[in-house]
Amino acid sequence: MEATELLEIIGRGEDSKHQFKADVTNGLSLAQEMVAFSNSGGGTLFVGVSDDGTFSGLNQKDMGRLNSLVSNAASQSVRPPVNPRTENIATSDGLVMRIEVSNGVGKPYMDKNGVIWVKSGADKRKATSREEIQRFYQSAGLIHGDERPVPGADIAALDPDYFRDFFARNFSESLEDQGLPLPALLENMNLMQGGLLNVSGVLLFAKNPGLRLPAFIVKAIAFPGNEIHATSYLDNQDITGKIADVFQQSLGFVLRNIRHIQGGRGVNAPGKPEIPRIVLEELIANALIHRDYFISAPVKLLIFSDRVEIHSPGHLPNNLTIENIKLGNSNIRNPILASYATKILPYRGIGSGIIRALREYPAIDFADDHDGNRFLVTIRRHRK
Repeated sequence: MEATELLEIIGRGEDSKHQFKADVTNGLSLAQEMVAFSNSGGGTLFVGVSDDGTFSGLNQKDMGRLNSLVSNAASQSVRPPVNPRTENIATSDGLVMRIEVSNGVGKPYMDKNGVIWVKSGADKRKATSREEIQRFYQSAGLIHGDERPVPGADIAALDPDYFRDFFARNFSESLEDQGLPLPALLENMNLMQGGLLNVSGVLLFAKNPGLRLPAFIVKAIAFPGNEIHATSYLDNQDITGKIADVFQQSLGFVLRNIRHIQGGRGVNAPGKPEIPRIVLEELIANALIHRDYFISAPVKLLIFSDRVEIHSPGHLPNNLTIENIKLGNSNIRNPILASYATKILPYRGIGSGIIRALREYPAIDFADDHDGNRFLVTIRRHRK
């Protein structure tokens, strides 16, 4: 980095990506800065620059001391260890050490005392809320929202006839042939833990999933124009039930509220939907399977005169981007649910759904809203 570039950064002041310190002598304090950057997208610490933007006049001896401090802090006081890059920048008023910390891939990072630090503007803070810490472990693949036991959902919550039919249909054997108590079989199938159905077990096989998980529904509304209206709508439905039923009802809601094109067919022949059915199947299935089940909020299905919107709680997990999901990359947020979805929904679980939808109907836009913690799919409707 040239001194002129350093001066430009200093002139803009501190922010969540750039931190200034006149000097550093405390290894734990330095480690906490590295932890915060690693947990929050990465950043750069400049040592030798005071908060007011003046240089503190560090020398070669200071650089040797700081390099040792950085190395020890990164390897001994950050868990898991990180590998910051350093650079010494010469200015007319002394040396400045640039310490660059990458966005971590092993989150959550913590200091040697087990404290998780995150950036908050130009400062850092401890991560204290249960939801925030939970999300770190979720992004690391250490916990999944679909495997959490659901309070009160014991074996009596199961729909036994539905589960029996599913089992026989997919495994070509009856439940009785297994010779196992039903709770033990459900635990072996990763649907129950400690006598309670987990989120996947409830969504897939409970008699009344909405009773135990009332937030995990689909709120579907069709509006007469191009904007959300507080009181005026064409159709409205809160869609609840087993995930297979929710899928079918959600698909049906869209199909009955979009145009159907005759396309040269006879008067009595059903028209083709303006948005191909396979596109709606792929995108609705993705919303139900890949949403964040740590967030107590519904999937929203909104129909306007010029578009259909699908709002899924939770932004794209880990390092996924809109660009690479269009190429078929995937990261399964809910592995239990996804494994069973291949048996009950038109879902393959190999990352091909987005590709297939775009191939059939390119007029689809995606937005990964980190601030709103949601993923938005917009399907543009053709004009009459």
